[in-house]
Amino acid sequence: MSLWEYANPVKFMRLSGAVLPWAVFAAAFCTIGGLVWGFLTPEDYRQGSTVKIVFIHVPAAMMAINIWVMMLVASLIWLIRRHHVSALAAKAAAPIGAVMTLIALATGAIWGQPMWGTWWEWDPRLTSFLILFLFYVGYIALWPAVDDADSAADLTGWLCIVGSVFALLSRYAVLFWNQGLHQGASLSVAPGERMSAVYRYPLYLTMLGFFLLFLALLLIRTRTEIRRRRLAALQAREARA
Repeated sequence: MSLWEYANPVKFMRLSGAVLPWAVFAAAFCTIGGLVWGFLTPEDYRQGSTVKIVFIHVPAAMMAINIWVMMLVASLIWLIRRHHVSALAAKAAAPIGAVMTLIALATGAIWGQPMWGTWWEWDPRLTSFLILFLFYVGYIALWPAVDDADSAADLTGWLCIVGSVFALLSRYAVLFWNQGLHQGASLSVAPGERMSAVYRYPLYLTMLGFFLLFLALLLIRTRTEIRRRRLAALQAREARA
């Protein structure tokens, strides 16, 4: 059995239909459980209750970057192998990634205001994240702007490759530039830099929940895109008859 078999829309629909209910249940359990657990944690001795924004901000920021990486992989598969399901999966993922990026920017501003004394700063990571959001918006807008679906997939695929630079900058900006208000990574394996276990474990659960939430939404949206493509093909066939 080859992984490429699931690039077949029929097989993808069958597999995703079986996986989807479990993904929805697991996403709800982990996300709700992680958030409730996180918001029941004690206040931080320096940041007070504002530290609890981490349970939304970090998972959203993580997914914002990783969804773009997933779109990059799917776009490369389309450009190289011409599998339509991969192009439709990238298209389906983009609005989810845009929302995750917007949540990360909004929660970052809410968290930053009491900590930095400002809602926004042209910090390297914040700026690269804003540019990543604009790439998401451009990617979403480009699909309906091109009449031919395959040409739209080609153009958005190349846009995704270019935007990947800013996805990487969003992740590693604080390592490239020392200036800026944004702190380093919230989760680290370096000695003395690890987050307290009282915050770390609920954060892990919430991150898993956000990933599963993305997976469930991706399956739903990709299945919708496949059905929409089938409907368009049927309508075109009837118009020619």
